[in-house]
Amino acid sequence: MDITQRKKHITDRIKELTAHLQKISDDLDQPLPAHLEDQAIDLEDDEVLEGIGRANQHELRLLQDALGRIADGSYGICQKCGEAISPARLDAVPHAMICRTCAAGD
Repeated sequence: MDITQRKKHITDRIKELTAHLQKISDDLDQPLPAHLEDQAIDLEDDEVLEGIGRANQHELRLLQDALGRIADGSYGICQKCGEAISPARLDAVPHAMICRTCAAGD
């Protein structure tokens, strides 16, 4: 996968996460039902949605940082050892900042 394809892949994932975050926000903005048991269930569901939202926001920040590395030419270079990050690792983790060897050493 060349850098243009990687950038498109990352950009597409950012769009997907942004849409998902908007849906979560819309769901969280819904009023609670009148019945107390239903309210308890909705509040538990909201906690799960908030957790998913936090995870999505974290991934979104990592992907935006990856776009920054693409822009400055450092994408795909391990920030620890300076070696190239394998294409397979970047396929699996497009926002990877370190190579598999350095990640295994942590």
